[in-house]
Amino acid sequence: MLQLRPVEEDESAVESLELNRAVADNDHILLAELLSQERYRRYPVRASPFLALSEFVVHHDHNAAVSFPVGHLRCLQLLLAHGAEVDPLDVKAQTPLFTAVCGRYLSCVLALLRAGANPNGSHLNNSSPVLTAAREGDPEILRQLLQHGAEVNARSKVTLWASGVAVCSGPLYLSAIYGHLDCFKILLLYGADPNYNSPEEKVIGRATQQKTVLELCLRHGCGVEYIQLLIDFGANVYLPTLIIEKSTKQNEAVELLLKER
Repeated sequence: MLQLRPVEEDESAVESLELNRAVADNDHILLAELLSQERYRRYPVRASPFLALSEFVVHHDHNAAVSFPVGHLRCLQLLLAHGAEVDPLDVKAQTPLFTAVCGRYLSCVLALLRAGANPNGSHLNNSSPVLTAAREGDPEILRQLLQHGAEVNARSKVTLWASGVAVCSGPLYLSAIYGHLDCFKILLLYGADPNYNSPEEKVIGRATQQKTVLELCLRHGCGVEYIQLLIDFGANVYLPTLIIEKSTKQNEAVELLLKER
């Protein structure tokens, strides 16, 4: 038996599409005009922050779905000002803030943080905004996240294997192995644990030894500047098991460490 859709549902779907189209065109003037009308204010704009940040399809409560381009700050600000949820989740448990950090859209990151977005993202996601900023090497985004209360010792839920060692990577580790010294400094200044060691006792059924950031920096040949910073911020210089290789950079770091012992 054919069932007719309620008129209100049809209208809301049309209105969602019109709002989506305005964001897709980055037409903040049209978007402001639409949002000022009573018929557009009847329905919550729940998933809309994603629309100004991503190029994937976003599904709304009223089954409207449209693809949108990236980084439309003024549209994002309008959506937030008109009641859009600041921390909705997509199918990967990513928040709009996480998406903005991935895209390195500083202005959008700031807009979301000022609107009250959780700087840690969602606990359901395998990563976090801080981990992403540390890996991508964006010091200003990282600084803003930490200033707004993000966890500086965030843990990834994904286990990595580095030089045959199982590690659950943290921000310090990621910024070091990707060569982002500025981010490494910022993390330490905001209280990152210089003795951070993140492996679980058992990973995939195998026992693992805990490896500190200091030891992992030595293993990866991250350079004297990383070792010096860890020492300056109080890293335990007696924890690493020293493995001397032919790398000149690593040998310089080892010499520095031995001098501190």
